[in-house]
Amino acid sequence: MQDIKIFWNTLLHAGRNLLPIILVVAAFQLFVLQSVPEGLTGILIGLGVVVGVALFLQGLEMGIFPIGKSLSNAFARRGSLPLLLGFGFSFGFAAVIAEPALIAVAEQAQTISQGHIDALTLRLIIATSVGLVVALGVLRTLLGWPIHWFMIGGYIAVVSVTWFAPPEIVGLAYDSGGVTTNIVTVPLIAALGMGLAASISGRNVLSDGFGLVALAVMVPMITVQAYGIYVFEIVGVDLAADALDLGEPDDAKSANLDPMGILMGLLVTVRDVLPIIAAVLFFQLAILRQRIPHLKRVVIGFLLVILGLYAFVIGLKLGLFPIGERMADQLIARDNVIFLYLFAFAIGFATTMAEPALIAIGDQAEQAAQGQIRANVIRLLVAAGVAIGITIGVHRIIAGDSIHYYVIGGYALVILLTFLAPRYIVALAYDLGGVTTSEVTVPLVTALGIGLATQIEGRDALMDGFGLIAFASIFPIVTVLGYATVADYTNRWQAKRRAADSPPDI
Repeated sequence: MQDIKIFWNTLLHAGRNLLPIILVVAAFQLFVLQSVPEGLTGILIGLGVVVGVALFLQGLEMGIFPIGKSLSNAFARRGSLPLLLGFGFSFGFAAVIAEPALIAVAEQAQTISQGHIDALTLRLIIATSVGLVVALGVLRTLLGWPIHWFMIGGYIAVVSVTWFAPPEIVGLAYDSGGVTTNIVTVPLIAALGMGLAASISGRNVLSDGFGLVALAVMVPMITVQAYGIYVFEIVGVDLAADALDLGEPDDAKSANLDPMGILMGLLVTVRDVLPIIAAVLFFQLAILRQRIPHLKRVVIGFLLVILGLYAFVIGLKLGLFPIGERMADQLIARDNVIFLYLFAFAIGFATTMAEPALIAIGDQAEQAAQGQIRANVIRLLVAAGVAIGITIGVHRIIAGDSIHYYVIGGYALVILLTFLAPRYIVALAYDLGGVTTSEVTVPLVTALGIGLATQIEGRDALMDGFGLIAFASIFPIVTVLGYATVADYTNRWQAKRRAADSPPDI
């Protein structure tokens, strides 16, 4: 009964995450477009994605999270640096390789690039990057190194590589950083960082515990751009030589709902989840040499993860991808860019306010900050940042501007604010940039960008279609750091005024 109650609550959470999208799309369909979208039945079936998300989360709670937490505590008690670093790498890699949002974006990239960007290769590169950076983040927490030097140096490297990267890969690379930290990775990585900071004497949970998520966002941007340099510069792929036909998707066919297609889809999902299972078995049985507690419950949890992930992917192909593409088509047909900007802003703000990972991180930050930070203020700032970022990203696609200047300018502003902002907020602000896009929002926003780039004459789906997720990750950092900087300056100015107005001691 307890598990049924938990699943029901999880289903409600998933539904709440999807509800803002439904409300925004319905409002635009009724009051702006004044039409019923084509293929409505398939879209409604696809919105059953919430069931997939709920099953997936239930499986995580039953199987993966308990083992992950117990392993973290066991290795922290042992105090072995090699074990902690190996554990950080393995769980960073395993969690990202099975990330639903990354799977969706990687498959879209493979389709649009006519297979020159391989989806599995892209995911392996990103997962390896995150594994290495989580290990580095564990070392940073153990040694107490300041996070801002890592972030400033890292984003200088990101911007430097962007100058040399081919335009076909830049938007995808920045989006890849934004989708690595989501439904699976955020809880595991955040729990690892905060758990380590809490268990080490002299560490502060707010300044030392946060930051792992931010590092996991940053490094894939570098490695994916390096992969793009190899594909488009060294190998010399020319996408212009092949005509790209995205066409109107056949929902039933693309979702592979025949018996053989369902079987193959489940086998692919097992392959995606296998690294997590392998990491758990290796560290539990080979390193700790302990039996897996509550084995039956854990096995059921992993089965739910597989079923939920498969249902999620099917829901994407039937529901969220068609919604994004058709909304782009319909709004462009209105020949009024104001509606496009309004839709982008509304989707960004509404979905972020309902993001469970953001709510969780905000509550944890409020507890750790002891009154310096309010969770509701954080959510408003981050939602505004995402809305502004997606709107700017849509403007870039409409205007046909190069993404290089936008992301370089955005991160230059982030680096400047990092120097100016109070130190206690820096790690949290960077982490918030990585938890702003949910497993539901990412596919919809990605489909919106690709739909815009496909429908607007002179735009390229690969060069211009990706990048919206990147903007949704950059600007929350700007809004949080900017607010903290202004608030800190205001508080110090008011303190000086009070000191000046108070009578001198006699």
